[in-house]
Amino acid sequence: MSFKVAIVGRPNVGKSTLFNRLVGKKLALVDDTPGVTRDRREGEAHLGDLDFIVIDTAGLEEATGDSLEARMRRQTDAAIADADVCLLLMDARAGVTPLDKRFAQILRKSPTPVILAANKCEGGAGEAGRMEAYELGLGAPIPLSAEHGEGLSALYQSLQPFADAVTDAEREQAVEDALEREGEGGFDPDAPYEPDLEAPLRIAVVGRPNVGKSTLVNLLLGEDRMMTGPEAGITRDSIGIEWMWRGRRVKLWDTAGMRRRARVVEKLEKLSVADTLRAIRFAEVVAVTLDASIPFERQDLHIADLVEQEGRAMIIVVNKWDVVEDPQAKLRELKEELERLLPQVRGLPIVTLSALTGRGTDKLMPAIEKVHTLWNARVSTAKLNRWLEDAISRHPPPAVKGRAINLKYMSQVKSRPPTFAVFSSRAEEVPTAYRRYLVNGLREAFDLPAVPIRLFMRARKNPFAEKKKRNN
Repeated sequence: MSFKVAIVGRPNVGKSTLFNRLVGKKLALVDDTPGVTRDRREGEAHLGDLDFIVIDTAGLEEATGDSLEARMRRQTDAAIADADVCLLLMDARAGVTPLDKRFAQILRKSPTPVILAANKCEGGAGEAGRMEAYELGLGAPIPLSAEHGEGLSALYQSLQPFADAVTDAEREQAVEDALEREGEGGFDPDAPYEPDLEAPLRIAVVGRPNVGKSTLVNLLLGEDRMMTGPEAGITRDSIGIEWMWRGRRVKLWDTAGMRRRARVVEKLEKLSVADTLRAIRFAEVVAVTLDASIPFERQDLHIADLVEQEGRAMIIVVNKWDVVEDPQAKLRELKEELERLLPQVRGLPIVTLSALTGRGTDKLMPAIEKVHTLWNARVSTAKLNRWLEDAISRHPPPAVKGRAINLKYMSQVKSRPPTFAVFSSRAEEVPTAYRRYLVNGLREAFDLPAVPIRLFMRARKNPFAEKKKRNN
C-alpha cells in the first residue's frame, strides 16, 4: 500500500518533467509545446526512502462542454479525486497568472490536501515568482527545479507525513488481519512464505489514428480511463494501465496512432511514435487495430510488419464492426486479404468487434491468451529432428556450387518467440527460399499460427579441422 500524488497545474509548467524525475525514467513525453500531456499517467516514484504512486496530468484549463480541453480537464479532476495529496506546480519565472489563482481557488475547496511548488527556480531565477506564490493561500511554496533535480529534499519533507500516515494504517490493518486469522485458527506459523511471482500479461493496442484504440481500452477497463473523441490523434503518450482479467494480472497499453513516416513531420508526433514503438517492444501480445470501413491500408501492413520484426505475438482487431452491412462476406474477404498481404505470419486470428457498442469484445482476451500460449511454445528436440528428417526427404535442400548441403540436426534454442537452430557444416549457403520452406513447415507441423518463428542456420564445427590447425 502506498499513497498517491497527483501533479497538477496549468499547461507547460514542468509537470511531466517532474514526473519523469520522480519515476527515474523518461516515461512521459516532454516538449516546449503547451498541452503535450492529455491522458493521466501513473508511475512508481521513489524519493529517498519514500515509495509512492505519482500521477502526471493534463494542464488545467478553463473549459466546459465536450471540447477536447474539457475532456482533458475531466481526466485531471479524476486524478485529483483519486489522489491522497495534490502537488500544485506553478512556473516561478512566469510568476502567478490568473489561471494559477483560479485553480488554487478550486483546490482549496477540494478535500484533497495540496502542496504548492514553484518550478524553474534553478539559480535563483524564479525567486520573485516564488515569493509571489504566497498569495495563492496554499502555504509556503517549495522551490523546485524539475529539470535539474533541485529542491527535492524540501519536497521529501512535505510528502513524509503522508507516507507516515500510510505506514500507520498498514500497521493497524496487519494487526487486525493477524487477530482475525488467529480467531479463525487459519494462521500457520510454520507454513513457508510463497510470494506471488506471476508476471502480468503485457498487451499493446496499436494502429492508425482514429481507429478506436482508446475506446476499446476504456471498454475493457470498464471506465473512461483514456480520452476519446472524434478528433484524430488525441492520444499522445503510450499509457500503461494495470488490470485484472479473470484473476490474471494484465498490463494494457493504449498507444498513439501511427501515421505514415512521410506525414510525420512535427517533433511532438515523432516523440509519440517513438513512444508507441517502445510499447510494442515491451509488450508480449500486440493487438493491431483496424477500421472495418478501411481495413488493411498500407500503414496497417507496415505496423503489422514492425510487430513481426520485433518478435511479438499478434492478433488483428477489426473495430467498428457495427457499421458493416454484410459481416460474413466481409469476414471472408478480410481473411483472404490477410493471407495474401501478410504471408510472413500465417494464421493470424481476426477478432471483429465494436468498441462503441461492446459487441464482440468478449472474444478479444481469449484470443490474446491463446496466441500468448503459442508465443511461449516449446517443441522437444526428438520431435523436431523427426520432423526435419521427414521435411528433407520430401524436399532436400538444393545443391550449391555442385555440392549438396547436409542438414545435421536442429533444436529449439528459446521461446518468446519460438526460435530454432539448424546445424550444418555449410549453414551460410542454405538459400533463403529453403529457410522459408522450413519455417512454414514448422508452423504447420507444430500448430504455431499467429506468432513469429525465428530460424537460424548454425555452422557445425569440424573437429578434424581444429585438430589439424593445432598440429600445424
